[in-house]
Amino acid sequence: MPVEFLRDDEAAAYGRYAGEPSQVDLERVFFLDDEDRALVDRRRGEHMKVGFALQLVTVRWLGTFLEDPLDVPSAVLDFVAVQLGVVDPSQVKRYIERTKTRFDHQWEIRRVYGLREFAEVETEFADWVAARSWTSGDGPKSIFADGMVWLRERRVLLPRVTTLARLVARMRDDTTRRLWGVLEGLLTRGQRYVLDQLLEVSAGSRISDLERWRKGPPPRGSGPTIIKALDQVSEIMGLGLAELGAEALVPPRRLGELAKYGMSADASQIRRHPDGRRLATLLATVRHLEAKSVDDTLELLDLVMATELVNKAQTASNKETLRKHPTLATASARLAVAVEALFESDSWGGPEEEPRVSQVWEAIEAIVSRAKLRTALVLVKENVPPADAAESDDWRAELLGRYSTVSGFVKLLPNVICFGANAEGAPVLEAMRALPDVLAYRSRLPAPLIPARLVEADVVNGPWKRLVFGHPAYEDGAVNRHAYTFCVLEQFWRHCVLLTCGWVSGKDGP
Repeated sequence: MPVEFLRDDEAAAYGRYAGEPSQVDLERVFFLDDEDRALVDRRRGEHMKVGFALQLVTVRWLGTFLEDPLDVPSAVLDFVAVQLGVVDPSQVKRYIERTKTRFDHQWEIRRVYGLREFAEVETEFADWVAARSWTSGDGPKSIFADGMVWLRERRVLLPRVTTLARLVARMRDDTTRRLWGVLEGLLTRGQRYVLDQLLEVSAGSRISDLERWRKGPPPRGSGPTIIKALDQVSEIMGLGLAELGAEALVPPRRLGELAKYGMSADASQIRRHPDGRRLATLLATVRHLEAKSVDDTLELLDLVMATELVNKAQTASNKETLRKHPTLATASARLAVAVEALFESDSWGGPEEEPRVSQVWEAIEAIVSRAKLRTALVLVKENVPPADAAESDDWRAELLGRYSTVSGFVKLLPNVICFGANAEGAPVLEAMRALPDVLAYRSRLPAPLIPARLVEADVVNGPWKRLVFGHPAYEDGAVNRHAYTFCVLEQFWRHCVLLTCGWVSGKDGP
């Protein structure tokens, strides 16, 4: 076996016919044109002409000459013999009686067709292998196969399989070690120590920090879970690896290759690697975890907002609406009596005679008392949104009772993760960034009211205005802190996370 990445059968098939070529390949590659025929016809004897032609089409097909020039599929021999008008192809066996003849023919084919020896391009080929290995991270077998194509395209005769395979393996190993060295060289002494500590299991813990980071927070939709996720984001970002600029020095695919290994290998296995490989793997893995931890946090936010807050608030609101329906129906019927009496009063008396208010009240009270009417009016005003409301705020009102679920992580979210937004979401993003100060403000007003100067009034849209500013409006222009928090968070969730999540990045930079 020449080198470890080639199986025995693969090495044996190198520079050999792998079965009979198809008819299409025979006509495309093994056809002898006028130039070929002129060169072949210089030989004496049919066996010499067939033998020379076989060497010519073989090097064209395989990129190399065979030790036994007659070791070709019968279809190739027959196809060549027919072109040369040879009736008995078996006489080609006489071609190898004189060893020097086949070597002389090989040199003539090299000269006429401009074929070069591998030694002439070895340095150039080694540079190509190094560049390919550095940028792609492909395995040696893939580079080996493409290297054969590279040589064939440049009319270079393939070397021995061991020569080519060992060069590919050596250059790939060199570039991989150079990759490790570049990444290791970016780290400070403190960062190297911290990365190595990720592989250790601290006292009182069952797993290493690396394993804990790889697992991430439990996929539970709750405020405390998001806080844990944000703490992990801060912990990972705190290593400062984003500032090293590894992506500008190393192809992203190579970093991804190292990170993929680091995300799956056991800590004990990584610990056994030499310094260069170990630290390079840990650096790439942590850079991957920076993005993964942010994605995990946003998925938890989406889970909390969609399932624990909005959906549950809408469900509770619908249940409350159904519970109040009989009472609202009765109150609405009583108000309808009053409105109907007002319309009927237009027909009372003559054309020039206006009905008195007392007459209208007498007609109304004949059906429903004034006290019941007043109670119905209060009930409807409390439970039905104003006529100018864009949509019902019932489910939004239900959210206010869940303020404790979001108050903890809202203080951390904009400070731990750097978000981006399009023009539509920019005002909401600015309000979200200012929200921690709004929540931290110690107000002298009755809870949950705060001064209006603390909020961005422009982001409070139609459905939220009634809850944020009050209906009727709160005194001195105060606003409801809980309602404003949910107003900003709900729009932030929809615009800055769901619509532009591709713009989200770690706090250290986009």
